[in-house]
Amino acid sequence: MDKKKLSERDICTKFISPAIQEAGWDIHMQVREEVSFTKGRIIVRGKLHSRGEQKRADYILYYKSNIPIAIIEAKDNGHSVGAGMQQALNYAETLEIPFVFSSNGDAFLMHDRTGNSSRIEQEIALNEFPSPEALWQRYCVWKGIQTEQAKSTVEMPYYDDGSGRAPRYYQASAINNTIEAVARGQQRVLLVMATGTGKTYTAFQIIWRLWKSGTKKRILFLADRNILVDQTKNNDFKPFGAAMTKISKRQIDKSYEIYLSLYQAVTGNEEDKNIYKQFSPDFFDLIVVDECHRGSASEDSAWREVLEYFNKATHIGLTATPKETKEISSITYFGEPVYSYTLKQGIEDGFLAPYKVVRIDIDKDLQGWRPNAGQVDKKGQLIEDRIYNQTDMDRTLVLEKRTELVAQKITEYLTLTDSYAKTIVFCDDIDHAERMRQALVNLNPERVKENRKYIMRITGDENEGKAELDNFINPEERYPVIACTSKLMTTGVDAQTCKLVVLDQNIKSMTEFKQIIGRGTRINEDYGKYWFTIMDFKKATELFADEKFNGPPIVVYEPKPDQPVVPPEDEDTSTQTGGAAGEGGEDDPFGPEPEPGLGRVKYVVGNVTVHVVSERVQYYGPEGKLITESLKDYTRHTVRKDYASLDDFLKTWTSAERKAALIDELEQHGVLLDALAEEVGKDFDAFDLICHVAFDQPPLTRKERAEQVKKRNYFAKYGEQARQVLNALLEKYADTGVENIEDIKILTLDPFKSMGSAPELISAFGGKPAYLQALKELEQQLYA
Repeated sequence: MDKKKLSERDICTKFISPAIQEAGWDIHMQVREEVSFTKGRIIVRGKLHSRGEQKRADYILYYKSNIPIAIIEAKDNGHSVGAGMQQALNYAETLEIPFVFSSNGDAFLMHDRTGNSSRIEQEIALNEFPSPEALWQRYCVWKGIQTEQAKSTVEMPYYDDGSGRAPRYYQASAINNTIEAVARGQQRVLLVMATGTGKTYTAFQIIWRLWKSGTKKRILFLADRNILVDQTKNNDFKPFGAAMTKISKRQIDKSYEIYLSLYQAVTGNEEDKNIYKQFSPDFFDLIVVDECHRGSASEDSAWREVLEYFNKATHIGLTATPKETKEISSITYFGEPVYSYTLKQGIEDGFLAPYKVVRIDIDKDLQGWRPNAGQVDKKGQLIEDRIYNQTDMDRTLVLEKRTELVAQKITEYLTLTDSYAKTIVFCDDIDHAERMRQALVNLNPERVKENRKYIMRITGDENEGKAELDNFINPEERYPVIACTSKLMTTGVDAQTCKLVVLDQNIKSMTEFKQIIGRGTRINEDYGKYWFTIMDFKKATELFADEKFNGPPIVVYEPKPDQPVVPPEDEDTSTQTGGAAGEGGEDDPFGPEPEPGLGRVKYVVGNVTVHVVSERVQYYGPEGKLITESLKDYTRHTVRKDYASLDDFLKTWTSAERKAALIDELEQHGVLLDALAEEVGKDFDAFDLICHVAFDQPPLTRKERAEQVKKRNYFAKYGEQARQVLNALLEKYADTGVENIEDIKILTLDPFKSMGSAPELISAFGGKPAYLQALKELEQQLYA
């Protein structure tokens, strides 16, 4: 056996796996091979999408089923021992795995990421691979897990319902980091996970392991919306069964172990309403606060009272958007996040939906509007004489024709794409949401006749609309299709099939912006939801360019006269002054909604015409930035990144063993050939589309290429049956392209099966190698 001729898989089977097993690893319980841990980024062009490449590790080794501890990247013996190390380190960093190995079957190169070794990298023999116990001891030192109780807590397995569902890699990291922090005795823990990445499921697994290990016996889970508490109890938390109760009707039963509560249900302004005080201060061992940016970190918030009362308990905060303003700081209270998983990471991994942005600018928003001297509005109010601009629209000034124009654009989009695509329209207040509902109803009479619930206002003040919220988020329910809202649906609404998010709201808060965008980021493949569109009328999406959109949160520190100017325990951090501020500081995006007719003065004007100034479409690009360019321009730029010249591309195309593999690689870089064919022409194959768009070459249709091959008569050297096969392959190429003729299974389909069985047709060429060589020559003739 020549080791140099073995494939990478052979090296794994014959050398790496036996070495692992000899070191004491249980191949069935502790070792997984070829582990895909991302889904592959969703790439959108036009109406089409594709998936990028998944990240896949050759081996992941687990001390326990929930604790990944080592990763191995294998290469064939033609490579050096350490050839896979950089790739393995990249994966280890993502998966937070400390021990990294590369091997070509001769030995292992080991890299220790813990910082506790005298040598970071060293080569070891195959029979020197470390045992599970040896790596576990080093892992515990790295994580600061010292006591037997701490080890017992960390080793407690996940809840397994037998369905095969297991935490995704980032959920596993979030759970493990939190469990390890609690096991070390950390009392305040912050976990930051983008909307749509499964915070509640992650919270359940954290609580389950702490509860089952006996580390935390009585637990309170606080949420800010009744629907969130009910969803949590009936779905992710269901396995707690009879040990769990929901606090309702302001009544306390101390016989349970897991308590779920709406925070308003346990707090109140009057002393007798603070029912949480019926529990002793040491009753709960653990309090988990969902959506903790919503006020728990504010010193004067109701949640803060509960947390301070149960101050001996461990407090875990969960949020997609840690809030850092002059009044509220999640980090000051909970500490730096033990784990963060951003929207950008979720999109790159393919777990969250990417987005297009349609930006629509309206003339009166940008140029402003000024009333005539003495002009009154529809209510007879004298309109204050000044210039009204975008920030005034629908807050202090209502231009009815502007509302109609926005509704018209929403209707146009849905008509051209999918009239039943779930849509959320974010308005400035309840009054604006009601006017938008009316405008949309008038523009969609046929749909409203089908079902009056096609368009609903879902706001906090109206019970009928709120009653339809469950139907809106249920993928199996067609109605409502369009939900007009203001504050109610900004957070905690799991709208898996929402395909259009409309922003006609003045959004200055990054926290609120992230929460609103999160309404569309869930993927539901069963219902064809892979991406979504943001339609922006108020320039809110300019916040995408803000470095805080995906950057780490920053604590805001304003020293008082008797405090030092440097923030405590962070002497090299410069003083910050809060998030995006409007007049009088950042608006509280989650404050009470103004009731119609109350609050600020609002002028309603019906006879002012408005026009669209500009419309443009932007895509979420591979680097996480919005791209504004045509499909052809994007293709040209993308292809030329990999192929500087036409010659470079031709050499790669000609030498490719399988053209389909090269086409797949192009699509993983975002070059969607089907969408390109819609623009350039459906009769061209991938080769001509790329050469034409990227390198300005005149294209030939597939049929023209096939005819050129026939004229050369190069088939004459083959026998009659082989010539028949090659002619049929040419016809197939002319109809469907090169990818299909490369698959040998085509010989089992019409018209080939009428010529003979697949083995017979292959033997007409003298065997499989000769057939594959003939196919290669045919491709050379096609692209000569």
